[in-house]
Amino acid sequence: MPDKPLLIEVNDRIATLTMNRPDKRNAMSDALLGALDAFFAAPPDGVRVVVLTGAGGHYCAGLDLSQHKARDAEATMRHSRHWHSVMDRIQLGGLPVVSAMAGAVMGGGLELATSTHVRVAEPSCKFQLPEGRRGIFVGGGATVRVGRILGADRMTEMMLTGRIYGPEDAVRLGLAHYAVDEGAALAKAYELAEKIADNASLSNYIMVQGIARIEGMSAQDGLFAESLCAAITQTSPDAYEGLAAFLEKRAPQFR
Repeated sequence: MPDKPLLIEVNDRIATLTMNRPDKRNAMSDALLGALDAFFAAPPDGVRVVVLTGAGGHYCAGLDLSQHKARDAEATMRHSRHWHSVMDRIQLGGLPVVSAMAGAVMGGGLELATSTHVRVAEPSCKFQLPEGRRGIFVGGGATVRVGRILGADRMTEMMLTGRIYGPEDAVRLGLAHYAVDEGAALAKAYELAEKIADNASLSNYIMVQGIARIEGMSAQDGLFAESLCAAITQTSPDAYEGLAAFLEKRAPQFR
């Protein structure tokens, strides 16, 4: 379906989103960004986990520069803030997202990947922030998401030099969580998605909503928020089921 920038397939508890601009290495267009935003704003009922991938051997090569428009400072800031809102919706919306990555994971594609919660990389993956070599600066959230993973010093070097990391380095640094054989990312992503879908939906929701926010809090505010998260989850019906299953030596049957 070449006219659709995002293909959506729902199979029971797992939704697969495929960025579908293979001739552009799935570079991010306004239409693709809008389709991602629309899905995460109102995911289908019953979906517990999302697998996000790209067609044609690439994850996402960043912003589609062929659609670049000359913008003044205000319009540029508004465009950047729209990216931020979409990435926030993916990261903090409460729905776990697993990225199955191959080929280009560059610029805005790396910003997108680091807004997801579990990242699987094939040997062909190339992780890069090329903006600094093009006379511009990141605008889709990399200074927060990539910067918190790598640290400011390493991200600065990455941007200054245009360094490209492969999958093994990406796992070592935290840009990816798993390195797999060529062609195996999607299968691994589904394996992980099934495992995540077996968790209690409330605890998944709290993990996705809470941990990243707590990271940005002061220590005392974070500890207070942690107590709230514990109180909500540990008094839920699923918590009682999880404890009973442990004591009865069986798999839990969450709602």
